Parts: sequence; structure tokens; C-alpha cells
Amino acid sequence: MRIERELMRGAGPVAVLKLLESGSMYGYQLVEELAQQSGGVLDMGQSTLYPLLYNLESQSLIKPSWKDGPSGRKRKYYALTAKGKKRLSADAAQWQAVTAAMLALRVIQPGSTKLLGEEA
Repeated sequence: MRIERELMRGAGPVAVLKLLESGSMYGYQLVEELAQQSGGVLDMGQSTLYPLLYNLESQSLIKPSWKDGPSGRKRKYYALTAKGKKRLSADAAQWQAVTAAMLALRVIQPGSTKLLGEEA
């Protein structure tokens, strides 16, 4: 299932900040990790990811640095800043509240990623 654009606008930045919480990553690595760790739900192309990264950088939530990759080629890595950690904490709390509300409304089945009424 792919997420609609408006919902991805809210989920995408939080997901990227969450991935960067464990350490710095370069763009393509973020694309791959988002797809893999979300079971494809938060799959986004580089054309979606890079504007998101630039926006997070302009807000000082992440900071870039150039490092040599395994092949010796330079790659731009992104790391979470202290401000980014604070934002991640606040945003994660909001997502928890939204999830709890959706569970209470029975939009989401407890213990499942499947929405009520969705075919298996």
C-alpha cells in the first residue's frame, strides 16, 4: 500500500528523522531503509526524498557532511542535530496520540497494520 501525498508529507519527515536517530546516512541509503523498514509503505523515490532533506536541513533538524564512501567516492551524509532530536521526540508523541485515537475509533485493528474493512 502506498501512502497518499498529504499523509506522506506528515509521515516522511518523522520517518527520516527516526532513521537518522541511529546514525548518519546518505540519500540512497535513506530511500532503501525507508522502503525496507516500513515494508514498502513509506517507499519514496529520490525526487521526493531530496527536497524533504533540504527542508529538514533548512530548519536545522539535520546537518550534512561529505564523507568517502566504500568506493572512495564522496557521499553526502545526513545526521540528526540536537534540534532534530527534540523535534523527533515531539513529533513521535503526536504520532502516538494519532495512532491511539485511530485505535479508539477502530480505524486500525489492534496488533495489525491492516485497516478495518481492508481486504487481506
